[in-house]
Amino acid sequence: MRRAKIVCTLGPATNSYEKVLELVHAGMDVARLNL
Repeated sequence: MRRAKIVCTLGPATNSYEKVLELVHAGMDVARLNL
């Protein structure tokens, strides 16, 4: 079981589905929205 969590803040640099999918494949556990 992985204990470390990866929290990413989504903003203008990650405004496409492909960018978010890259983060998920890289191990993102939690996403925060920066509006």
